[in-house]
Amino acid sequence: MTSQSDEPEASAPVAAQSTAPAKSDDGLSGRELWDSVGVEPVEIALPGGVALTLRAYRQASTLTPTEVEVDEDDPFEARKRRAQSEPDDDDEEEVIVDEEFQALLAEGEKDEDGKDAKAADEPDPADFDDEEDEAAAEAEDEEVPAFLSHKGRLIAFKTPESLVSFIRSGAPHDLAQIDSWGTLADRVQSTDIDPLPENRYELDLVVENLRGGHDTWDLPLLIAAGEVARDLGHALRLKPVILALSPGSPLDDLDESLRAAENGGMGGFFGRRRLKKIGAQQASLGWRSVIGKISAAVDWRD
Repeated sequence: MTSQSDEPEASAPVAAQSTAPAKSDDGLSGRELWDSVGVEPVEIALPGGVALTLRAYRQASTLTPTEVEVDEDDPFEARKRRAQSEPDDDDEEEVIVDEEFQALLAEGEKDEDGKDAKAADEPDPADFDDEEDEAAAEAEDEEVPAFLSHKGRLIAFKTPESLVSFIRSGAPHDLAQIDSWGTLADRVQSTDIDPLPENRYELDLVVENLRGGHDTWDLPLLIAAGEVARDLGHALRLKPVILALSPGSPLDDLDESLRAAENGGMGGFFGRRRLKKIGAQQASLGWRSVIGKISAAVDWRD
């Protein structure tokens, strides 16, 4: 005869099995959710506050670039408008000179039999069409950053709750075009907004750190700042930021030297030597301008 105390023990495993949560796609949260949708929360400390936002990397061919409102005071846009409105007489003269020069070249390249040696030696431009098309396709399909932005401005929040509320609101933004956005909007919770250490950036400390001199420079801090500033410049189409960090610029030289010094070894030795030649004041002023442009492009929503 079975006692009453024995019955719960026999049925306990069955009850535990029935109440255990099932592991399914609908239950994704935290890091699993972010990995699934290919989006990541990002924290950017700026002089005006700590911004929480989102970033994703996608093929350029799958994204429509953010619409940028033209700034009448932007010197780059002003120069472009002047170039489009003013007739360029020099270009017309150059065309005439080019035709005469080409005629002289063609005349001098004819051989003794009167045949055009240039036509025989030069390959057909059509032969290179396939190579150009392939290069253009590769450039279009490169992976590029996209942020939670709208019309060239970074949408930022100070609390996870405000960020999640916006994600669910259906308000217009540039990340709405990615295929996994609907899934993220349905499942994200405020507890999921916890950026990884490598996705936390402290732009507010960069200028002060550079002013302290070479011996106090925080290499990981400055390298990470360069990475997120490039991403923001590209995604928000901030021309001054793109130019300031473009290959061959003083800030790009600083970034390369920082990376070399951080890697150690012989490369690190030469990297530290190059850093000694970079002026702390010049570097801090350059970064101050970059951070100012980024800060001006932030749209705080809470």
